[in-house]
Amino acid sequence: GPRMRGVGGSMAAREKSVAGLSSLGPSDVVAAAQALSLPAELYGNDPNIEMIWAMKAYQHAEVYFNLISSVDPRLLKLTKADDLIYKEFKTSFGDLKINVVDPEELKSEQAKEKWRPFCMKFDGVVEDFNYGTLLRLDCTRDYTEANTIFATRIQFYAIEIARNREGYNSQIFNSGKPAVKDTSG
Repeated sequence: GPRMRGVGGSMAAREKSVAGLSSLGPSDVVAAAQALSLPAELYGNDPNIEMIWAMKAYQHAEVYFNLISSVDPRLLKLTKADDLIYKEFKTSFGDLKINVVDPEELKSEQAKEKWRPFCMKFDGVVEDFNYGTLLRLDCTRDYTEANTIFATRIQFYAIEIARNREGYNSQIFNSGKPAVKDTSG
């Protein structure tokens, strides 16, 4: 069965229970962070801050991927405000393609203008709403360098809650371990 402990707990509690970074040395994490081109405005010029961001984001991503691999994503609750996030997201971004996200839809100046008021609605509602977080572009695939973009936590929640509710992440859950393709039909 699923070996994910404490699925009902808070995201923070789940993050602490996964020591996924033990296999990565500090320089690996910084290299990963640079490869993912963290927006400079998030951390200024302090490499330690950059490192902490990268580690936290990596850890969050790993916990989340383990979660949607072990638990039916349609049953997941990511925050206390899931319903509100989903409603506001569909209102503001109803036409956004979420199974495969176009980075421009998050990163272009036009997109940023559109996302800003959406994000600010959750200031004080969703903890760490503006933290840097890793988002998969193609929801059928794991976190790889090519398939990952740096987004804010609330953008991650908005897109992942929609993916979960609309069944896009079920493929990850149904495939069990994403690296192993079931060929038995």
